[in-house]
Amino acid sequence: MADHTISELIERSNRLGSDPRTTNYAGGNTSAKGTDVDPVTGADVELLWVKGSGGDLGTLTGSGLAVLRLDRLRALAAVYPGVEREDEMVSAFDYCLHGKGGAAPSIDTAMHGLLDAAHVDHLHPDPGIALACAADGEKLTSECFGDAVVWVPWQRPGFQLGLDIAAIKTANPQAIGCILGGHGITAWGETSEECEANSLRIIRTAEQFLAERGRPDPFGALVAGYGALPDAERHARAAALAPHLRAIASCDRPQIGHYEDGEVVLDFLARAEHPRLAALGTSCPDHFLRTKVRPLVLDLPADAPIDDVIARLRELHAAYRAEYAAYYRRHATPDSPAMRGADPAIILIPGVGMFSYGKDKQTARVAGEFYINAINVMSGAESVSVYAPIEESEKFRIEYWALEEAKLQRMPKPKALATRVALVTGAGSGIGRAIARRLAAEGACVVVADLNAEAAASVARELGGRDVAVPVTVDVTSEDQIKAAFDAAVLAFGGVDLVVNNAGISISKPLLETTAEDWDLQHDIMARGSFLVSREAARVMNAQGLGGDIVYVASKNSVFAGPNNIAYSATKADQAHQVRLLAAELGEHGIRVNGVNPDGVVRGSGIFANGWGAQRAATYGIEESKLGEFYAQRTILKREVLPEHVANAVFALTGGELTHTTGLHIPVDAGVAAAFLR
Repeated sequence: MADHTISELIERSNRLGSDPRTTNYAGGNTSAKGTDVDPVTGADVELLWVKGSGGDLGTLTGSGLAVLRLDRLRALAAVYPGVEREDEMVSAFDYCLHGKGGAAPSIDTAMHGLLDAAHVDHLHPDPGIALACAADGEKLTSECFGDAVVWVPWQRPGFQLGLDIAAIKTANPQAIGCILGGHGITAWGETSEECEANSLRIIRTAEQFLAERGRPDPFGALVAGYGALPDAERHARAAALAPHLRAIASCDRPQIGHYEDGEVVLDFLARAEHPRLAALGTSCPDHFLRTKVRPLVLDLPADAPIDDVIARLRELHAAYRAEYAAYYRRHATPDSPAMRGADPAIILIPGVGMFSYGKDKQTARVAGEFYINAINVMSGAESVSVYAPIEESEKFRIEYWALEEAKLQRMPKPKALATRVALVTGAGSGIGRAIARRLAAEGACVVVADLNAEAAASVARELGGRDVAVPVTVDVTSEDQIKAAFDAAVLAFGGVDLVVNNAGISISKPLLETTAEDWDLQHDIMARGSFLVSREAARVMNAQGLGGDIVYVASKNSVFAGPNNIAYSATKADQAHQVRLLAAELGEHGIRVNGVNPDGVVRGSGIFANGWGAQRAATYGIEESKLGEFYAQRTILKREVLPEHVANAVFALTGGELTHTTGLHIPVDAGVAAAFLR
């Protein structure tokens, strides 16, 4: 019985959660009631299985369910101290758990447990929230559903809301669910199939009602100059603005960004009513916990001069921070959590699109998705009525809820490179791939840059996909391609904080056999290429104002005079001195520049696999397969150097412990006395 009930619940949850028309990421919760054997008494016990705190319906598994004894949960009604102390009931859920209880119970557990229905869905569909946030939502709900769906006035999620919905269901036996004012929908049924059908009936009926009754231009007339720019121009402007916008969003703490320029966003920003509606803020608690109560909106046309836009954004940011601090002061009580930060999570640029921010890429992306939900809600509400979100004071109660603060405090400590965006050249193989893997493992978002598009895409997939890594194809001898790579980086993640100049090539020849083409090729890729990459990195980092790291993967050969290696060693010496020069120049901007000097990285090295290994083996008169062993034996430590060892050094330079170090070269050569730095 229990296994079947759980299986049905998981399948229903996954279906509902996978459809964005039904609910948003990590939004809503589902439940089922049933019986299982109490291992202590051997008797049947009634249980509630409900999605736990912080879970996502679309990806829910059995481990994400909280399991509670229904008799004990319902008995809490007798000791409920009233709405002023309802937060105490959340800790009381711990005394209702069955066995180990599974996931932590969410604030909505009471809604599911107190309702006299075997199956319950609580969801946040845009059409349902549109009715819930309309000025005359109660009247519209009646017109839309008759007596099949009941209006529930706004009540903060919690034990009291559970009691209210339970009472309304009892008083309305004909009802299949309710519209929760300012919030969402709740539906129920005696079977899992009936509950899901009722949820979908509410959503589709509301959707049809809005389509048939709604006016076609809920956001008003188009405003001259605020329409979407052509694709290429729009993306170029977005890339130019992205580092400056990230500086705005990261004043209190560094953030990762996400860019969205879909039709829903661009049309909203092109219409006359968007300033009024954006200022009203979002309503559904799930929305504004992700997006903050309102976005920052640029009030200039799409083609305004870029310098004017940047200057105006700075003014708007100062006003936004002052307004947010005032909002906090208006509503904070002595026991409120400290203000978490006054920067916007959503920035709207007419003609260009939406930039959203968060502690990682997924959080930033989901914040943008939630604001699109909010736009859809505004559209629906304005099409049949007037958008009327919950009061500002109620928003504050949710945003600075002690229970929400406790949830934030339970979050795991961020990794060392969290909120940092790294761009690694030559990352499709060998040392670059190892560096990209290490930086991603330490929490960075990684731009995998390589001349080989297929190799770059493969490494990006390996690192975890677009919320962790994106591939870019780039020839580092091309200024245009480097600019395009950085544009792709800032559009993917908001900016760039850490650049590793790793791309390289090696041709080993005696002086008299080294051609001018050999010389030029190696200098173009490594010396000139590193210069061009570092220059573009500095432009982005200066615009962000967050400092940054530039790391050169140079070589032991930058200081060691070996035979038959004039072009390669000379260009590596060039790179090594670039480290010193740029460290001296960029330090005032908080940008640290350091280098790593590897030697003899044979296994896993793209350079050695492409002929360099054979050339060096011939120089030393050994078999190519013995080259790694040969290099190891000539070192002080007698250890072979692997790509991972170079990656370790890059992390050591950028992971946060060497905050006062710049202009340094770290040898990663297992000890080559002739290459000791003096």
